[in-house]
Amino acid sequence: MRTYFNADHALHRGRHEMFRGEMVPCFEVPDRVDFVRAELERRAIGPLEVPPPAPLEALMRVHSARYLDFLAGAWDEWVALDPANAQRDAIPSYWPIRTFRSDVTPESFHARMGLFSFDAGTPLTAGSWAAARGGAACAIAGAKCIASGEHAAFALSRPPGHHAGVDFFGGYCFVNNAAVAAQALIDGGAKRVAVLDVDYHHGNGTQAIFYGRGDVFFASIHGDPRTEYPYYLGYADERGEGEGLGMNLNLPLARGTGFVPWRGALAHALIGIAQFGAEALVVSLGVDTFEQDPISGFRLQTDDYRHVGADIAAAGLPTLFVFEGGYAVAEVGVNTVNVLEGFAQARG
Repeated sequence: MRTYFNADHALHRGRHEMFRGEMVPCFEVPDRVDFVRAELERRAIGPLEVPPPAPLEALMRVHSARYLDFLAGAWDEWVALDPANAQRDAIPSYWPIRTFRSDVTPESFHARMGLFSFDAGTPLTAGSWAAARGGAACAIAGAKCIASGEHAAFALSRPPGHHAGVDFFGGYCFVNNAAVAAQALIDGGAKRVAVLDVDYHHGNGTQAIFYGRGDVFFASIHGDPRTEYPYYLGYADERGEGEGLGMNLNLPLARGTGFVPWRGALAHALIGIAQFGAEALVVSLGVDTFEQDPISGFRLQTDDYRHVGADIAAAGLPTLFVFEGGYAVAEVGVNTVNVLEGFAQARG
């Protein structure tokens, strides 16, 4: 299985985030990717390469131009406000919620930070844009790999992406790598593509991007949004709209769920993907379902992830895994590679 590695991922290195009312050191750290890469190399899963840069046109297939323009210039704007800002991350503090306008782009940098974000837990740093674009390049290269006939590929992308929407960042995500990959597969000739999100947190950005479309099926297994981030999306009654009606499958589970019921939800999601008739599968691979994850609440164990990979392999689809969450840093490499190895062994 070929891995596409984001060599620029460590340029995004947040100092602090707002977490449940206080500023804390960031949970989303560069070490996450370093542990995965080390485990990939230890097991010799397959070749690892750095892809060419992602063309902006590919990102604009899922994100708005004004949003990408903001991300590209945000750090320079932040430092221009005050040279001392070079030593601190930019964190939003205002948001245009209900009854406020979002169609007008404010001149104020702080207002635009709020316009293009949905939480205060996603610091924007000097290297955020370069890292996010590098992650998208991995997703695009992975999509091309499986479109060319390979059974599977892995986009070792960081920062993660599934919370990023058409024109907003949040949840540690700036560019939606899974959505970019799915769109690249469609643009490459696929008629129907499925996105399977197994991260603990609902992929609200991916859902929103494809919610009204009939060519991309989105299935997500995640913590119940009544109690779990991102709270405001991910309910079972969200089934899509217009041409996308019936193309959105949310499977929320209670905090404390163990592997047996979680695996049952995975089987349900894979049945939906099969009935949809997907030609290719993009997996938002979050391993924050692990029992020791510091900001999540499922009870999966390390050995369970091999079964996750094998179950996904049974779908028989060309599959791109895109790295998402997982914050028990010491275990994230083993758990992630267990999924990939389980998949590879099942596919033969």
